[in-house]
Amino acid sequence: MRVRILGSAAGGGFPQWNCQCVNCRRLRAGTLRAAARTQASIAISADGARWCLINASPDLPRQLQSLPAPALDAPARTGAIGAVMLTDAELDHTAGLLSLRETGPLAIYSSAAVFTWLFIANSVFGALVQPAKIIWRPVADCSIEPALTIEPAPGRAAAPAPGTAGGAIRAADGTDLGLRYQAFGVPGKVPRYVQPAPPSAVGATVAYRLCDARGGRALLYLPCVRQIDDTVMAALAGADVVLFDGSFWSDDELARRGVGAATAQAMGHLPIDGPGGSLMALRDLGARRKIYTHINNTNPILDEDSTERRAITEAGWEVAHDGLEFDV
Repeated sequence: MRVRILGSAAGGGFPQWNCQCVNCRRLRAGTLRAAARTQASIAISADGARWCLINASPDLPRQLQSLPAPALDAPARTGAIGAVMLTDAELDHTAGLLSLRETGPLAIYSSAAVFTWLFIANSVFGALVQPAKIIWRPVADCSIEPALTIEPAPGRAAAPAPGTAGGAIRAADGTDLGLRYQAFGVPGKVPRYVQPAPPSAVGATVAYRLCDARGGRALLYLPCVRQIDDTVMAALAGADVVLFDGSFWSDDELARRGVGAATAQAMGHLPIDGPGGSLMALRDLGARRKIYTHINNTNPILDEDSTERRAITEAGWEVAHDGLEFDV
């Protein structure tokens, strides 16, 4: 299974256009040893020709230029994307779907909650909900059956039912892309644009464990998680390569950098550092490769000369960058 990291930054990218934190200032000035990054998304393929996206960032049109071009004899309007899997309904993970509206039918995998918030209650994305645009394939948590009460907006499509917890990834026409998935509901948060906020965050955030049809080595993609619970550990246990939430180094990072007051966990992200941080919690993780992704522009691990970068490298972790490509 081929994996390509299309984007590796959190919302806004790096440098973020309106941010004057030390990282963004120094990168623009050329005094920071770091690489610019677009917003997080990955592409996976079993054959190098047909790809499945995990999330669709606002930077998707530029990111897709890095994938192989369609064959010369392909139809005039065609593309290599067979399916898109959504981990959540955050705009920095979904806005790129609007750039795919000119393709043929596209298979979308998501939880029932994500589909409802994004497509049923949202008139902009709701315009895509037609057979010529998308075919929705619901996913459910491997460990629990989501208990969702979903009320569609007046005049909109019927509320969806919970789906399956795993299986083959198929294009809209039913073609097997040669990939298999398992979905795990993990601690996250409801997007701020969802009003009124639902009483439960069940189904708000999903991790995907993926492998090829032969059931070989597996990749876990988990770019957003608020805490590590038993479900997260179960998902991690079967993964050979882990792409994990590396958004923030510390819980109070935004305040430390002078750009905000919200904590990492209030924004739905477990910080890397600290007694309850992911670096300590996952110190015994046996994955062959451990990679932090979805990195916020304020995070000191972006600085390749920082003590924080050295700390995670010494612990066996890598930092994702755009264009990183590997086989699982």
